[in-house]
Amino acid sequence: MKEIRISSSDEKQKLIKFLHKYFRETSDGFLYKMLRKKNIVLNGEKADGKELLKEGDVLSVFFSDETFEKLRGDVSLQDSLVADGYEAFRRFGHVPVIFENEHILLLNKPSGILSQKASRTDLSLNEWMIGYLLREKAASPDSLRSFHPSVCNRLDRNTSGLVICGKTPVGSHMMSAILNDRSVHKFYHLFVEGHMEKGAHIKSYLTKDSATNTVTVSNTPSEDADLIETEYQPIKYFPLKHATLVEARLITGKTHQIRAHLASAGFPLVGDAKYGNNALFDRRKKEDHIFSQMLHAHRIVFPILPAPLDAVSGQTFIADEPQSFLAFQRG
Repeated sequence: MKEIRISSSDEKQKLIKFLHKYFRETSDGFLYKMLRKKNIVLNGEKADGKELLKEGDVLSVFFSDETFEKLRGDVSLQDSLVADGYEAFRRFGHVPVIFENEHILLLNKPSGILSQKASRTDLSLNEWMIGYLLREKAASPDSLRSFHPSVCNRLDRNTSGLVICGKTPVGSHMMSAILNDRSVHKFYHLFVEGHMEKGAHIKSYLTKDSATNTVTVSNTPSEDADLIETEYQPIKYFPLKHATLVEARLITGKTHQIRAHLASAGFPLVGDAKYGNNALFDRRKKEDHIFSQMLHAHRIVFPILPAPLDAVSGQTFIADEPQSFLAFQRG
């Protein structure tokens, strides 16, 4: 007999879901059979699989050692996850933590780091977070077998700023829900070319070309286009740079939305080679040493949230602008 003690990272899951992730090489049917036959019991009592787990619950599993290990499956994936976590934490170094509690983590992602892997060999902020949680004892190699902490919203590689991460199933679920229903408000700071004198609330239609990883913006709806909405307001014009610091709010959230939408409105982002002007981009590289879009996820405002996420209910969190922003303004 082996015992599995439920940690805070595993609570709020249904028992059958936890068991299926813990014993990867089996089926729900087999697990339900083991529950009926009391080969798996919860806190010493028969369970039906629908129970919501709580921290401190104990599962008693009456399998032979050989069966137990066989049903857990290949550990190489888990070993790779742990190794990648430690390597990303070492390679990327310090990533500012804006807020952390038991369920979520808010990070200030530096420019130049992927939010999530684009290919198997990549290291990203997601791996950094796992390395951080392992170091802080907020996760363990064993707990990673049943739940993978993950970033909940993505930023482009060269966009910096606030990223929401789920440390537990309940944290991930609640953050994904407010991102999907758009009740969390996301504000960005960015520099655009030229003198923006007034703001606007614009709506357009965005079409993505996956082959080139680019989008196009049109005022005309089409079958494969998504409606996008962006609100923006100038903060300060810098005449020596002939550029304006702008705050934008994403009302919808699509790939490259701010970059393409502002460019379509006549205000390409400083340093944006993909949607900006090539001559301006070359000048910015030479004169200002700017090599990518100046876009920063600056602020998020959470909606009213119930427990256990009430600590961030209605709260505003800010990620400091990167040094490149400050240097550009000073120059």
